[in-house]
Amino acid sequence: MIAVEANYGGLDCIVVRSPNQPPRLAVILCHGFGASGEDLAGLAEPILERCGDRHEEIAIVFPAAPLSLEEQGMPGGRAWWWIDLERLLNLPTPETLQRFRRDRPAGMTEATNKVSQLVAELRSEWKLTAAQIVVGGFSQGSMVATDTALSLVEAPAALIIYSGSLVSETDWVPRMPQLVGTKVLQSHGRRDPILPLFQAEALRDKLMGAGCSVKYLEFAGFHEIHPAAIQATADLLQGLL
Repeated sequence: MIAVEANYGGLDCIVVRSPNQPPRLAVILCHGFGASGEDLAGLAEPILERCGDRHEEIAIVFPAAPLSLEEQGMPGGRAWWWIDLERLLNLPTPETLQRFRRDRPAGMTEATNKVSQLVAELRSEWKLTAAQIVVGGFSQGSMVATDTALSLVEAPAALIIYSGSLVSETDWVPRMPQLVGTKVLQSHGRRDPILPLFQAEALRDKLMGAGCSVKYLEFAGFHEIHPAAIQATADLLQGLL
């Protein structure tokens, strides 16, 4: 497997793939708020090595979010849209939490459009169908991945939600039946101090209420990607090949 830099949908990406054959499955994993574009690239090796002999059929794409946070004092940090973490974490009034869950964040549509274009360009270049596309991410990255899955004309094969949350509820919930044929993998730490467990449970419940198939993993951890989620991701990808 090789790691190369590329640009899809106007987003700088790291692409981990076999140099010997075109991929039969493309996985897009989006990083969280404040991280660099390389933040999740270290997941490629543990995921692919758990996929056994078929790992060369899988390409994993790690896009960098479009917004730089240099001016906010976070050198190298990027975001899919701006989040006022100070207010969200230190002043979590019921009204603030309700708005976070209900409202569509300013900038989400623009970010989703870029990831959707990324998917379209990958499908065209590698001659893939929607059944060969997986979108996912961590934290804010899982939110843009969820919005992308709900926005694509053809739903992806799978959606991976690491430490995510229900946001844009008024937009998302009516569209969730579109994902009935999409396999959803969701993981969350019980002691997550940034996106509390109840927000993940709300997302799970809404998806399941819409008829979606959700594999839900809860672990005794914080705001992180648990090894059990990595194994579950590999199992999911193998099942799609």
